[in-house]
Amino acid sequence: MSEPTTDRPLRVLVYSDDVTTRQQVILALGRRPHPDLPEVQYVEVATEPVVRSTMDSGTIDLAVLDGEAVPAGGMGIAKQLKDEIYRCPPVVVLTGRPQDAWLATWSRAEAAVSHPIDPLHLAETVVALLRARAVPAS
Repeated sequence: MSEPTTDRPLRVLVYSDDVTTRQQVILALGRRPHPDLPEVQYVEVATEPVVRSTMDSGTIDLAVLDGEAVPAGGMGIAKQLKDEIYRCPPVVVLTGRPQDAWLATWSRAEAAVSHPIDPLHLAETVVALLRARAVPAS
């Protein structure tokens, strides 16, 4: 297994208009979702404008966006981020059901996880994306 390139905490943005959904994501991932990754700091966001400004800051390593959020769903936000941010960090979209995963491909998100959130599946998905981001290309 690869060693992380830095001990700097990884910053994960968690977007949902529902505080319960944000907390489910954070509890599922924990402070250190895998031993070979640095600790994770969470940035909880409830509105689209704050998602965009936070992502524009360049300080986020991965975003988890709730596709069921209102009034702005995570899939539309993901597409906008991917269109507008050079080297946009990886995005995981939370979909309403497994059958909606195809919509995540439209949004250009790297992965989709369906509601209800399966903590193990979410953690595996996020760890794989963070690990790929933490290790530089050879």
